[in-house]
Amino acid sequence: MEGYNLLISKILKLEEQEVSTPWDWSHFFGAGLLLAHEGEGACLVTWWMVSLKKQGAQRFWGQRSTSLWPWTPGVFSEFLEDGGMGLWFQQEKTGKILTEFLQFYEDQYGVALFNSMRHEIEGTGLPQAQLLWRKVPLDERIVFSGNLFQHQEDSKKWRNRFSLVPHNYGLVLYENKAAYERQVPPRAVINSAGYKILTSVDQYLELIGNSLPGTTAKSGSAPILKCPTQFPLILWHPYARHYYFCMMTEAEQDKWQAVLQDCIRHCNNGIPEDSKVEGPAFTDAIRMYRQSKELYGTWEMLCGNEVQILSNLVMEELGPELKAELGPRLKGKPQERQRQWIQISDAVYHMVYEQAKARFEEVLSKVQQVQPAMQAVIRTDMDQIITSKEHLASKIRAFILPKAEVCVRNHVQPYIPSILEALMVPTSQGFTEVRDVFFKEVTDMNLNVINEGGIDKLGEYMEKLSRLAYHPLKMQSCYEKMESLRLDGLQQRFDVSSTSVFKQRAQIHMREQMDNAVYTFETLLHQELGKGPTKEELCKSIQRVLERVLKKYDYDSSSVRKRFFREALLQISIPFLLKKLAPTCKSELPRFQELIFEDFARFILVENTYEEVVLQTVMKDILQAVKEAAVQRKHNLYRDSMVMHNSDPNLHLLAEGAPIDWGEEYSNSGGGGSPSPSTPESATLSEKRRRAKQVVSVVQDEEVGLPFEASPESPPPASPDGVTEIRGLLAQGLRPESPPPAGPLLNGAPAGESPQPKAAPEASSPPASPLQHLLPGKAVDLGPPKPSDQETGEQVSSPSSHPALHTTTEDSAGVQTEF
Repeated sequence: MEGYNLLISKILKLEEQEVSTPWDWSHFFGAGLLLAHEGEGACLVTWWMVSLKKQGAQRFWGQRSTSLWPWTPGVFSEFLEDGGMGLWFQQEKTGKILTEFLQFYEDQYGVALFNSMRHEIEGTGLPQAQLLWRKVPLDERIVFSGNLFQHQEDSKKWRNRFSLVPHNYGLVLYENKAAYERQVPPRAVINSAGYKILTSVDQYLELIGNSLPGTTAKSGSAPILKCPTQFPLILWHPYARHYYFCMMTEAEQDKWQAVLQDCIRHCNNGIPEDSKVEGPAFTDAIRMYRQSKELYGTWEMLCGNEVQILSNLVMEELGPELKAELGPRLKGKPQERQRQWIQISDAVYHMVYEQAKARFEEVLSKVQQVQPAMQAVIRTDMDQIITSKEHLASKIRAFILPKAEVCVRNHVQPYIPSILEALMVPTSQGFTEVRDVFFKEVTDMNLNVINEGGIDKLGEYMEKLSRLAYHPLKMQSCYEKMESLRLDGLQQRFDVSSTSVFKQRAQIHMREQMDNAVYTFETLLHQELGKGPTKEELCKSIQRVLERVLKKYDYDSSSVRKRFFREALLQISIPFLLKKLAPTCKSELPRFQELIFEDFARFILVENTYEEVVLQTVMKDILQAVKEAAVQRKHNLYRDSMVMHNSDPNLHLLAEGAPIDWGEEYSNSGGGGSPSPSTPESATLSEKRRRAKQVVSVVQDEEVGLPFEASPESPPPASPDGVTEIRGLLAQGLRPESPPPAGPLLNGAPAGESPQPKAAPEASSPPASPLQHLLPGKAVDLGPPKPSDQETGEQVSSPSSHPALHTTTEDSAGVQTEF
């Protein structure tokens, strides 16, 4: 990292100087390529693109005869070095797409700002939710940790990696657990937005063959990837690099698949839900831009944060052109050409990402600077803007309404019931499963309270329950209900590229409703505990609170599902209608521009008003279909007339208090060898423990030790270097190991404080119960400095080892810590 930082400082100095000699630039490029070979070249593209702004670099670029890009395939090197034309093509094409899109974004920003302020004033909102929601999210937690094999593309070998999933769901890979404990920077931090999980090599080879025509390997030839086990997990992206993992057993593969799918689900949802202006402006600009290219319907790559989505948008156009230019020039066997194309695509994707990031941040800063002035105009002229927009809408409605109604009646209305039924069945099954999982977890907790000492252990159980919505294994049974969603026949008719958009959105709603139910249960139970109940009274209180929460969940679940159905039906039908109406209506829209006052032109757009009018023509049929389903009580939907306003007026007042710390308030046991909490050191470490909780620890079966890792008494083994060595390890039955000791996890950043002594490891025998946890008041965890919340380079920590705790409930989700 010192060499990397030195290189960055050189870049900043060179940016202020005029570099004219070839020697300076060869030295500059050489330093960068050295870092690239050492694995620290992920930001190589950044300084490379900065350096190309200099005329001296361009002159030198044309003079060099030897390859400056030994780490890329020869064809791509030639493409970049060919008098700078290849590089110019990529930058010019990317810049053109970004300029066109960002104009859409600036236009949509004013519209989104007006809509947001109008919504605040008029207050037209959704039905009042009965469940509470967390105002302080459960951050600073390690969601998952464990070991798995990763294929190294440079050495073509499989290496054992220690892996962490922090609260931002970016998969962090370490050389091994010892490297994590020594605070060595991780090997990789993977943002999985836009990725797909493949569970077989054949699936992967088929996708690779389709991505570059003419590279399908002959039967019997060696494939591009060999997996040493029958249980691979491959992260595939249409543009970025791919990641290859394998597991020892099918059960372990299923668990890691659930974890990685959770990572993808969270990373795909990269635009914040609470973004009332920037988020809607960006998504509307994406839709408008693609419709200007005659691309209607859902887009599968609307994944990640704004820069990632924008990079996908550029690659959607740039990729085919690059493929046509470089594909015929790739040499070698089909497998080698496939490998070359993956490397080329990843290199271009990173160049596009850096260029898109710089341009988007520049435009975002520009519109945010003028936002106060725009807000002042909107506040002053709100009524006039609304009147002007309604006048424009009436003129557009008179023009398109006859055509739109015919189109809706003939092409959309007959299919709404079948689309709705296809959506309702798996979605309602998933929400019912959420209810059942929540009921089971609370009931099991109540049994444990009866059998194991009452309120003394309630804090531990509630700590686990509070993170139920973020437990990827326990929530998997809810999520997988959506996998049966099919729109057979309707998918082609309405140009729906994939149902994954609807699946992931429903799954996010499930997680939110589960967390709302859990948080409401916590709040109500905490109120009951203030009355000082006995053990028997406590169990009755838990049951009463559970019944209250389930009633609230049923109401909110119905409201959320009806809203999801309406949004999904609109998302399917509106693009279809716009495409049908475009030949006869779109060319006539510019003449309506004269109806908008110049002062209001930033807040009223003809194209947006036209879409709102089209939406209104089909909205009546969609609302009627959802209403009829509720009247018939299909899938436990409530009627719209059944409103529970202020059914529990004091509940929302309870949520205004400070977050509940169950470990500090209700874990009074002192066993487990912990020092007295009265000592200053214990008080300090107890505070750190709160930042070191982990939802689920090492992925392993209860009867089998963690594969590929040594016992606590012996030093970590060397990573296996080949398929033969891996298979040898697979046959060994290794002893299980404790979860990783707490300690700072730093991606190259200096440590905030010195490491703490390690806790004693767990006993190596399998636990009698899966609920093998540490009571928050019984032992002292060693915690890291407060972690940051960056895309990469965040600091997280894993918990200390814990003594076994035997309970009466059964859980097959794997060993877990502090959940």
